[in-house]
Amino acid sequence: MKRLPRPSAPRTLRGRLSLVALTIAALLMTVLTVAFNAVLDRQLRHQADDVLRDRAAAVATTVDTRGPRVRVVETAGDRLLDANVWIYDGTRLVERPPRAPDGNALTRAAGRLAAGGERGCVTARAENPRFVRLCSRPVTGGRSAATVVTALDLAPYRNSAQMVLLGSLILDAVMLACTYVLTRLAVGRALRPVRTMTDQATQWSAVGSEDRFGAEHHPAELARLGASLDALLDRIRTVLRHERQLTGELSHELRTPLTRIVVELDWWRTRPRSAAETRATHEVIADAARSMRTICDTLLNDARESARTPSAAPGTAAVAPVLRRMAAHLGTGDRGEPVKTVVDVPEGDLEAGVAPALLERIVSPVLANAIRYARSTVTVHARPRPGGLRITVTDDGAGVPEAFLDLLFQPGRRADPDDGHDGAGLGLPLARRLARAAGGEVSYDAGYEGGARFRVDLPTG
Repeated sequence: MKRLPRPSAPRTLRGRLSLVALTIAALLMTVLTVAFNAVLDRQLRHQADDVLRDRAAAVATTVDTRGPRVRVVETAGDRLLDANVWIYDGTRLVERPPRAPDGNALTRAAGRLAAGGERGCVTARAENPRFVRLCSRPVTGGRSAATVVTALDLAPYRNSAQMVLLGSLILDAVMLACTYVLTRLAVGRALRPVRTMTDQATQWSAVGSEDRFGAEHHPAELARLGASLDALLDRIRTVLRHERQLTGELSHELRTPLTRIVVELDWWRTRPRSAAETRATHEVIADAARSMRTICDTLLNDARESARTPSAAPGTAAVAPVLRRMAAHLGTGDRGEPVKTVVDVPEGDLEAGVAPALLERIVSPVLANAIRYARSTVTVHARPRPGGLRITVTDDGAGVPEAFLDLLFQPGRRADPDDGHDGAGLGLPLARRLARAAGGEVSYDAGYEGGARFRVDLPTG
């Protein structure tokens, strides 16, 4: 059996909201229309009953029950009172309307109503008029009992009810059409700022713009949307900045080993070389390739960590737990022996104005460098200072050669490339770059004697 396709919902939010509003309005109007017409029908029936009771009361004044038989007293307005009126003496019909024969449906209905001997009203179906309302009224106070039954054509009342129902349906249709149109207009106007913000966000994200929506002059819902879009734009701008930075660093750092490879190949091709010279050329090329791989691994690892925790992301970090955790996971020194690491950080509310992961990435290269070159002890000291805090990392090694101080924070530069370490000279430059991006600084204390001391200045949280 082939399944029928389900009706598809509107694709736009404005269409869906308009359809929901139209459905709710239709249900509400249906309930109100049914309730209103039910109340109107009941009210019209009560009005008809009141008219019939008044007429029955007027006819009852012409009925004489003092004798053994019921007698109808003739009056001046007798012809008007006799219209659609039945008078019974018990169950015996005393008088009936001229146009109502004994056997017709109205007379039978009047007889059944009079047989009860009590006040009551019923609706009877007749040929013409189609529906008739009948009410009975007992007449007592004499020797005999009489009952007056009056009838009223319901056609005018039913016509009025039908006209009101038709008018209600027309009004409902007009109201539903107006509801749908006004809802679409209102929703479209309400969503216009969202569409504008979407277009602006698309444009700003493509170029990494610094423009932001902010929360001012916006309703609460749009302020929350603007805040979400601003956070998304910040992340996109951070990613774009990291991408450009990674591309620039790779281009800059790979240029030197590539140049070495090209120079060695050009030198080797200039004339025939001996086996020893060829092996030397191969070693230079292999060493340059290993340097390129180290540079790529270092920069790509930093890019992955930055993608997980962007350096531009706001946050705070408790300094003491981060430094103690880092010191507990460090390796050994230059001679393969464990290095004692002393962490002197006051407990309390000393916080850095960067995320914990960013604080670790800034301090880690400095601390790892100190552990690598220390003889026996590394001291990590943190104290507040005006406008921020300072972390000092001190080791008791040989210190930085004076001739290398100007090159200390340049990427890819090492004081002794043949010291047996696999570093690429990118740790300290990376720490300084991340610190400066967070509003801080990484520097070397050239006046310290007895080892090396690095200072990490960061804003407070």
